[in-house]
Amino acid sequence: MIVCVCKSVSDRKIRASIADGVDSFDELQFELGVASCCGKCAESVRDVMLQSGVCASRCGVEHYAQAVPLTFYERKAA
Repeated sequence: MIVCVCKSVSDRKIRASIADGVDSFDELQFELGVASCCGKCAESVRDVMLQSGVCASRCGVEHYAQAVPLTFYERKAA
């Protein structure tokens, strides 16, 4: 499946780079050019890294043992 349309990078190419020793998002960006044009593929690239077992090191996604509470703020008219 194509992950980065701008650079025509597939999930297979990302997995091959990871197998060759690339272990960070920045390295993938440098090697393959992913998320360097429009940036819309960044999350998908990180997902492929997570599935490949690299994320625990340096893909940029934080893992939480517990749910992170969200806070919503209401905007008031001036």
